[in-house]
Amino acid sequence: QVQLVESGGGLVQAGGSLRLSCATSGRTFSRYAMGWFRQAPGKEREFVARIRWSSGNTYYGDSVKGRFTISRDNAKNTVYLQMNSLKPEDTALYYCAATINIYSDWDYWGQGTQVTVSS
Repeated sequence: QVQLVESGGGLVQAGGSLRLSCATSGRTFSRYAMGWFRQAPGKEREFVARIRWSSGNTYYGDSVKGRFTISRDNAKNTVYLQMNSLKPEDTALYYCAATINIYSDWDYWGQGTQVTVSS
């Protein structure tokens, strides 16, 4: 059974930092791209960042460029999202996802972890 399990969310003041983790299991994701998305109440889901597991190549959404960093640990089968200089508008439910084709639908999703940034 494929699982993506997010952790690391919480409440932080504006300007602070958090690191989210996405632990993967149930299959090998070496051919996949891993991504982070977020959804705030009343808003559409937003792409945050992605990384190709094999090459480590990364890509970021405009709203987080320069503040967030996505990375992966092959030995731990875990993907991370380091979030710095957090803003209240970063408040959302953050999801981890995996896809074999970045131009198609994402194949696997986690349950999400809540990030709340207070002003």
